[in-house]
Amino acid sequence: MKWKKLTIKTITSAEDIIISTLYDIGLEGAQIEDNVPLTAWEKEQMFVDIPPMEKEDDGIAYLNFFVEVPTEQEATGAEGAGVAAMQPGLSEGVDNSYMPVSGGKSVDMEQLIKQVEEELNDLRSFMDIGEGTITVSETEDKDWINNWKEYFHQFAIDDLLVIPSWEEVKEEYKGKKLLHIDPGTAFGTGMHETTQLCIRQIKKFVTKDTKLLDVGTGSGILGIVSLLYGGKSVVGTDLDPCAIEAVAENLEANRISGEAFTMMIGNIITEKEIQDRVGYGDYDIAVANILAEVLVPLTPVIVNHLKQGGIYITSGIIAEKEQLVVETVKQAGLTLVEVTRQGEWVSVTARKE
Repeated sequence: MKWKKLTIKTITSAEDIIISTLYDIGLEGAQIEDNVPLTAWEKEQMFVDIPPMEKEDDGIAYLNFFVEVPTEQEATGAEGAGVAAMQPGLSEGVDNSYMPVSGGKSVDMEQLIKQVEEELNDLRSFMDIGEGTITVSETEDKDWINNWKEYFHQFAIDDLLVIPSWEEVKEEYKGKKLLHIDPGTAFGTGMHETTQLCIRQIKKFVTKDTKLLDVGTGSGILGIVSLLYGGKSVVGTDLDPCAIEAVAENLEANRISGEAFTMMIGNIITEKEIQDRVGYGDYDIAVANILAEVLVPLTPVIVNHLKQGGIYITSGIIAEKEQLVVETVKQAGLTLVEVTRQGEWVSVTARKE
C-alpha cells in the first residue's frame, strides 16, 4: 500500500474551516504545519515543556491530508481501505495513480483534486483562504508501529538498560538492570532528557518502603523504575485514558504485578475526587515530569499528598523556567534539595520538612 499526500497552502485563520469542509468530502486526519505558538491548554495536554519556537508566526499554514493508494495487485484483489487518518514520518514522491475514497470506490486523482478545488473556490467567495494551492506527492507504505524498530534501540541510563522486546541485550550492557519498553503511539520510551533526569533522581531516593505518586504517568516508566529498584507501590494519575492500557502492558513486559501499580484518570490539580482517592500524607516520593506552568498550581496540591520528609521530583522544565519552579517549591513550603540538568532541561528536587 502507498499513500497520497495532498498539501494545501493557506492561512492560519482558515485552517479549521478548510479541515471541516474537506472532512465532509472524505478527507480526514489533517496534519497542520504552522508557526502558531501552542495555547496554555494545548501545552497542558502535552504535559511536557517545549523549547520556544524559532520562527515567528507569519500567518501561513500547510494542511496535509493522507490517502491510501492500492497497488495494482491490491486494486484487482480487494477494494481499498478508504481515506485514512494522518500518519507521521512520510517520505515524499510523485505519482498520479488511482486511489480509494470513503466507501471503497476508486476515483481518478484528477477528479479528487478537482473536487477539493471546487470546495476551496466556494470558501474563497466569502472568506480569505490565502493561496489555497494544492500540491500532491506520494509516500511509501509503512507499518507505523513496527517502523519504530528502525529507530528505537536499547540504551543505558547509568546502570539501567532500556530495551525493546525485539532486541537481545548487547554484550556491553550485560549485567545492567533491565527496563522493557516498546514504543507506542501515545507515550514516550524514556529517551527524552526530562525522563532520564527523573529516573536518576528516583534512584537516589527510592527504598524498599517507598510509596510513589506519579502525576502525568503516561507509559508508567517512572513508576515502574521505582518498583524495579525496590519500591513498594505506585499510584499514577493521568488525563489520558490510554495511560491505563499503556501502564498495564509495560507492567506485564517487566513482570511486575498490577497490584503494585494503581492508575487513576483525572486532574489531581482541580478534581477533589482524585485528590481524595490518591490519599493525603501517604507518599515518600512524588514525581511530576510536566510543563513548568502546570507545576505552579500542582506543587501546593502535591504537598498535601507527601509524608513528612517526602521527596518531590519535578522535570519537563526548560532552562529558562528553572527559577520559576524553584520559587514555586519554596513558596509551597518545601526545601530545595537539588537542581540537576541535562541538555536544555532541568529537574528540581525538593523535600517536605
